[in-house]
Amino acid sequence: MNVQQVKQRFGIIGNSPLLNRALEVAIQVAPTDISVLVTGESGTGKEIIPQVIHHISSRKHGEYIAVNCGAIPEGTIDSELFGHEKGSFTGAAGSRQGYFEVANGGTIFLDEVAELPMQTQVRLLRVLETGEFIRVGSSKVIKTNVRVVAATNENMQQAIASGKFREDLFYRLNTVPIQLPALRNRQEDIHLIFRKFAHDFAEKYRMPAIKLTEDAVHVLQNYPWPGNIRQLKNLVEQLSVIETKREIDGFMLTSYLPQQSEKVPAVVGANPDNFSERELMYKFLFDMKKDLTELKKLVIDVIGQGVSAPLNSDQTEVVNRIYQELNDSVSSIPRVLPAPASEANYQIKSVDPYEIHEEIEESLSLEDREKELIQKALEKHRGKRKYAANELGISERTLYRKIKEYNLIDL
Repeated sequence: MNVQQVKQRFGIIGNSPLLNRALEVAIQVAPTDISVLVTGESGTGKEIIPQVIHHISSRKHGEYIAVNCGAIPEGTIDSELFGHEKGSFTGAAGSRQGYFEVANGGTIFLDEVAELPMQTQVRLLRVLETGEFIRVGSSKVIKTNVRVVAATNENMQQAIASGKFREDLFYRLNTVPIQLPALRNRQEDIHLIFRKFAHDFAEKYRMPAIKLTEDAVHVLQNYPWPGNIRQLKNLVEQLSVIETKREIDGFMLTSYLPQQSEKVPAVVGANPDNFSERELMYKFLFDMKKDLTELKKLVIDVIGQGVSAPLNSDQTEVVNRIYQELNDSVSSIPRVLPAPASEANYQIKSVDPYEIHEEIEESLSLEDREKELIQKALEKHRGKRKYAANELGISERTLYRKIKEYNLIDL
C-alpha cells in the first residue's frame, strides 16, 4: 500500500512533504512488531498513525485499543492496563482483564504516554522487554503479544531530564520515531483541509458550504494555528453555523481567530500582509490612536482660539512632528493590493489645521467605531458575551471592561 492509498482509505488530507514522510515511515514499519513513538503538537492528528500501522499490519484482525493515559486517574491506571484480581483494592468486586490482556495479538495505542505515573512506567517497560505482566493483586505472570504505539506532545528529553519519564522506557518506545508536522508547517494543506471540513459541516447541518475569498485564504495560511487541525475544525464549524453569509472574507475570518492583542477590531496585532487595503488602514489608525488623540487635542485648542488664530512656534513643531511620525508609519505599512495612482490617500500632505480638521475628527472617531463594533456584536449574539468576544477577537474580560467603559447596553 502506498501513501496515496493510505490517504484515501483513512481520509487524510494534504500533500505536505512532512506529512508524506510520516506516512511513508508508518507504512514501512507496519509489517514489523517494532514499537513506535509518534510525536507532534496537540491537535496534529497523531491518533491516525497507530490506526494506519494497525490496519495495514498482520495484526489487523486483532484488537485495536486506544488509551488516553492522561485521562485515567493515577490510582486506577495499572488496573486499566494490566487488570486486577478480586479484592485487590476497595471496589474490586471481581477479577478483571486489562487492556494488555484483551489486546493480545493486536495493537495498543498509548496516547499522552508522558502522563504515565512512574510505577506504571516500570510495568510497561517489563511488557515491552519480556511480553509479561502481572495483574494488580496477583502473583501470576501473564504472557501477551501486543504491538505498542505511543504518542506524546511533550518534549521527551525535557521530561527525562526533569525525572518525569524513564530514559530506558523512552528508548524502548522510540525504536521508530514518527514526527507529525504542525499545521503552520503545512501551509499548502491548510486551505484543502478547510474545504474538507466546510463540506463535512455543510452535510451535517444541511446548508451550503462556506467559501473563502482570496484575502481570507491569505489569513488562513499565515495564521500560526497553535491548536493545529483541531482548532481549524472548530473554526470551520463556528463559521458554518454562525455566519449567514456563505462567503467569508479576511476581516470576518480574522474576527474568529484569537489574537494576542486585546484591541478591537481583531485585525490589530495580526500580520498586515494578510489584509485588504481598508483593513490595513483600520490597523494603522488603531496603532496611531495615541498620537492622533494628542493631535486632536492640539488642533481643537488652536481652533478654539479662533479661526484666524495662527499656530505659535511650539504648536507648529508638535504638529509637524506628529504628522511626520504618522507619514513614516503609514508609508512603512506593506500593501496587499496595487498602490493607487495617487499617494494622497496615504500621505498627510498639509499641516494646516483648518483644512484637515474634519479629516482628523473623522479619523479620531475610533472610539465610536470600537463602541459600534462591540454593540453590534452584542446585538448579533443577543448579549452572549462569549460569542460576541469570540467574534471581536478579544477576551470576555476585555469585553466586559469595554461594556462598562462605553456604558453599553449589555443585552
